[in-house]
Amino acid sequence: MAVTRSADGSRTTQSGGLSGGLNTVGLNMVTLAAALGVWQVGSVLVASPFFPGPMKIVGAFVELATRGDTFGHSLWTHAWASIQRVLVGFGLGVLLGVPLGLLMGLYPRLYAGTRSVLEPFRFIPPIAWIPLAIIFFSGLTRFAFLIFLGAFFPVFTSTLVGVARVEPIHRKVGVVHGASKLWILRNVVVPTVLPDIMAGMRVGLGTAWLTIVAAELAGGISTGLGRMMVNYAELLQVPQVIVGMLLIGFIGFLMNEILLIIEKRLFRWRWQVSL
Repeated sequence: MAVTRSADGSRTTQSGGLSGGLNTVGLNMVTLAAALGVWQVGSVLVASPFFPGPMKIVGAFVELATRGDTFGHSLWTHAWASIQRVLVGFGLGVLLGVPLGLLMGLYPRLYAGTRSVLEPFRFIPPIAWIPLAIIFFSGLTRFAFLIFLGAFFPVFTSTLVGVARVEPIHRKVGVVHGASKLWILRNVVVPTVLPDIMAGMRVGLGTAWLTIVAAELAGGISTGLGRMMVNYAELLQVPQVIVGMLLIGFIGFLMNEILLIIEKRLFRWRWQVSL
């Protein structure tokens, strides 16, 4: 049940929030079932080992989960290796992107004087850095560097743009009442910019997963979902490759949902969270 306030200031209640959520879940289940049905029928009609149906994918998943891959690595070992790399690189991107975005948003002249250096790097794909990353880094550091590049700029740009939306009058009121710059930053600027930061984090998370898969495809490691997919692609084992693809999508979906839950709790005053 939701409580709203009408134009005359009276309180009204609206029910249906729970039923609406259940309807959405039900609709998604029906859509998923329909997609799986179309996929299964298509695989039967094509009848090709390179277009396996859902049942073969389930069988490949069970085999990888219970017996591991051809090198003895379990599916969970591959998944955790990729998750760990994404979390480290993504965390570094957020830790640097948010403060730098706030700093340059509060001091536009600083951004104007450095944008000729920053902006060109924003348009270089993270995967373009893979050859240099292979030369200069190894292990987790290599992947953290590449994912950092992918996650940093969405977070930085969203924060920078968000600061520009802060109403100057709100900051000036704090100054008039003797508030320090730190107080204004903590109580005025940051709460206003948080929605933009969260949106940038969601975009950066997607870029992080794109980057980690490309980096793992480059080789030099034995674990990771991207590496597992390459190993089975070389053996023409399509079901195992699709298992890796679907697992990446599912993990990314769960991480995005976690960010959405955090966003909804932080911004209960908003009518809705953009999807």
